[in-house]
Parts: sequence; C-alpha cells; structure tokens
Amino acid sequence: MRKSHENSECQWEALRMAQDDLVLVMNRNEPDALMIGHKSSNIIGMPGVRKALARSAKLADMFLANFIAHVSRLGISVINQSAEEVQQDMDTLDQWLKEA
Repeated sequence: MRKSHENSECQWEALRMAQDDLVLVMNRNEPDALMIGHKSSNIIGMPGVRKALARSAKLADMFLANFIAHVSRLGISVINQSAEEVQQDMDTLDQWLKEA
C-alpha cells in the first residue's frame, strides 16, 4: 500500500500529464475515471460539461456565477469566445433587459 504522500505525488503527476494528453485512472486494474486537461481540447463546449460545472459549483457551495469567476481567476477558461463575441453577447443582453 502506498503512503499518503506517495499517493499525493501520483495524483499531481496524473494532473500534470492530463494537461497534454488523456489520462485513464485505474482502480484495482479496472478503468475508473478519465482525466482530460481543459486546454487539450475544446472541452468546455462538449455535452455535459456545463452541467458538470454547475454541479461543481454546488459542491463548492458557491453560486454558479461566483464559481465561474473563481475558476477563471485560476486560469481555467469557462467560455470559449473572443472578446468581441463576449461584447456582442453583453450588448444583446443589455438590449434584452431594456425591453423587458
């Protein structure tokens, strides 16, 4: 059995490896989880990822908007848009709110 600090080192190594490639996590010789680095592909746009983000916010006991701001400060992109696209979305929202 590995000591806790050895497990911790393996976990960090797996996280580092996931930045560049897929990492399959095994549990007693059985596949248990798949780690995908958020920068390795357009993961945020994949089905189910937004729902997972909402669940993560709930687990962190944070409002979704606060959680998104938090992970953004950590360098984890939550949206995949250019600054121009974001501004267009904000303009559309402002217009919609004026009409509501």
